[in-house]
Amino acid sequence: MDPGIQERLDQYIQRRGLRRTGQREVIVKEAFSRDEHFTAEDLFDRVRRRNADISRATVYRTLGLLVEADLLRQIDLGESQTTYDPNFHDKPSHNHLVCVDCGRVVEFEDAHIDTLNECVTRRLGFRTVRQTLKIEATCEQLRTNGRCPNLIASRLSGKRLRKRR
Repeated sequence: MDPGIQERLDQYIQRRGLRRTGQREVIVKEAFSRDEHFTAEDLFDRVRRRNADISRATVYRTLGLLVEADLLRQIDLGESQTTYDPNFHDKPSHNHLVCVDCGRVVEFEDAHIDTLNECVTRRLGFRTVRQTLKIEATCEQLRTNGRCPNLIASRLSGKRLRKRR
């Protein structure tokens, strides 16, 4: 975990008059241990493997605290399920391609999108603070090959998949 994250969290906790707890530290370390999106339930499962004494409520409260401290970002990748993104500070121009077949999420950056964003916001009298884009697409592998390893892995892991429209 980046030491800057812990330092910013410590400052935020101190400003709010909260205390630093061992359970919160385990959750924070696990949340930032990977550079990938996760749901609260994903994080709860990962944390429980490390420390069975941490409750679901503590995980949810800590996630709320991390969002308030601007260390995590909540993103909507569909299916009414909140997803958390731990790496948005590293990539402020944050775009996601979501496969509607297998649920795979691909982050991407594109200078053309950034330029278009700047042109639109300036023309309308705004200044960009952050930018996100979500594109939903169909899985190329499933369309061309009739099967997708990501879809198979998702089903085997019990991941909830999107409903086809």
